[in-house]
Amino acid sequence: MAKHCEVCGKTPVVGRTLSHAHNVRARRFEPNLQRVRAVVNGAVRRIRVCTRCIRSNKVVKAA
Repeated sequence: MAKHCEVCGKTPVVGRTLSHAHNVRARRFEPNLQRVRAVVNGAVRRIRVCTRCIRSNKVVKAA
């Protein structure tokens, strides 16, 4: 299953970890995805949504 938000499309991005000794290695910044029951087109579905979309009310949670 792809790690992307089904509302905004946020995906993992790559970056680097830099230690105090200047050792550099690659890392991934993963989006904080949660599985929520949401109303999508009038029907209740389970979707994977980032917490930013939940917090900004882009997702209507099902009761």
